Amino acid sequence: MNDRLTHDERKVLPDSVYGLPERREYPMPDAAHVRAAEAYFRYCPENLKPKLARAILARAKEYGVDVESPTVLSYAEQ
Repeated sequence: MNDRLTHDERKVLPDSVYGLPERREYPMPDAAHVRAAEAYFRYCPENLKPKLARAILARAKEYGVDVESPTVLSYAEQ
């Protein structure tokens, strides 16, 4: 996968790979998408940021990605 998913590719992804599965937003099926979710974290609604931050860290660990954003790390602690 590259860093862009087509509509059809997104449709077949399981909910478990999304940072916000109930909204099917922030897909993270691979390391590149974990990095993209970290980069686009600022666009997440404020009330959902802690949940997304924890999802990013979980997927990052799975793919061996170092999360460097202090913002993501601080929200993950909430």
